[in-house]
Amino acid sequence: MLVKDAIVLRFEELCRERKITYNELATRAGVTPSTVYSMMDRHRRDLSVITVKKLCDGLDISLGDFFSHPLFDALDQEIR
Repeated sequence: MLVKDAIVLRFEELCRERKITYNELATRAGVTPSTVYSMMDRHRRDLSVITVKKLCDGLDISLGDFFSHPLFDALDQEIR
């Protein structure tokens, strides 16, 4: 699994746990819904660390808590 895929899965999990939509996440994070939907699109590879930080802020978790998850323990090599 690549880091982008793991990040998407982690946000999906957190939204499910908190029972919030991507639109609500966007509102909480102070970003547009299109920003969240674009990032969650598995076909798009670009990803902003600043956006990840804002979404974590909207979920009231730190980047450390976000990335401290088994999804990030065995990622595939990104260099191809």
